[in-house]
Amino acid sequence: MTVTVDRAAPAVPGLEVPQFLGTKTRNRWSSLALRVSVPALILVAWWYTTTHGLVSTEVLASPGQVVRAFWELVETGQLWEYGLASFRRAGLGVGIGVGIALVLGLVSGLTRLGEELVDATVQIVRVVPFLALVPLFISWFGVDEAFKVALIAVSSASPMYAYTYLGVRSVDRKVVEAVRGFGLTGFRLAVGVIVPSALPNILMALRICLGISLVGLIAAEQVGATEGIGYLVTLAQQYYRNDYMVLCIVIYALIGIGVDLVIRLVERTTMPWLRHGTAGA
Repeated sequence: MTVTVDRAAPAVPGLEVPQFLGTKTRNRWSSLALRVSVPALILVAWWYTTTHGLVSTEVLASPGQVVRAFWELVETGQLWEYGLASFRRAGLGVGIGVGIALVLGLVSGLTRLGEELVDATVQIVRVVPFLALVPLFISWFGVDEAFKVALIAVSSASPMYAYTYLGVRSVDRKVVEAVRGFGLTGFRLAVGVIVPSALPNILMALRICLGISLVGLIAAEQVGATEGIGYLVTLAQQYYRNDYMVLCIVIYALIGIGVDLVIRLVERTTMPWLRHGTAGA
């Protein structure tokens, strides 16, 4: 006697076969328009209130005055001179601070001994406001370039250490164990697996570090400086040039936006899997 078994799955009422919905993407131009819309509205409101007398230009310079101040600096060559001086200080300070903090974060995150030796001391330094170190740094380094670079380095170090430590500690232990099973250990394990896994945290830390370093740059260039954007702010305050004050704020904002765009480009290049990682629509 032969028994025939029906291997077909019984139909369950009320259930549907799931369909692949694909990756939802937004139109690039509409996304760009949305990003630009809010700054554009702020710019229009600034122009309208200052040109129609709602806000006195003695309180807030108009966009036209700021543009004229910009061309004055361009024609005299001071804009490039001061800009390069600030860029040199910020680049050197951020490079030193971020480099040291990155190494300390890796050491503290990778090994128990490193955490015991490094973490407590760095956390003590991290909670001290870096602006409170200005008088101490002046007594150590004077008011020359060493003071300015040291202040910028300290201001940018704390976020890099905290995010690097968090990123390393957040790496999936199962991935590390699996890679060790293939014989990857030590330096090769750290560079090939752990650091790339912690890269989103490191790049986010870099964005924060560069933003905070601008605060350190302003504070540093207002003490004993003879060039730089922060020095230009001091001159504008002394001579009551409201247009130059607003221009310096605009320059700092543009620098921050430019740096953020560069890091976003690095993120899209090195971590393409995060492009569609938003939880919402």
